[in-house]
Amino acid sequence: MNSSKVLLGILGGVAAGALMGILFAPDKGSKTRKKIVDQSKGLADDMKLKFEDLYVEVTDKYENLLQDAKKLVSSKELK
Repeated sequence: MNSSKVLLGILGGVAAGALMGILFAPDKGSKTRKKIVDQSKGLADDMKLKFEDLYVEVTDKYENLLQDAKKLVSSKELK
């Protein structure tokens, strides 16, 4: 299992735990809804950053693989 899947699983667990904690809190409904919205925005921002990092990582690996393939093809053509 790669680190990005583990990280997404951890973030999902944290989000679910936070949501359950808020839903069962003894606050008024309006306060609870505001907390949910605030935490959702924070989690959405965190997830966006993680996906952007993952995109950069995958793009870099793809470009490296493409360069390696081009080198391999050109070395075979020289023989």
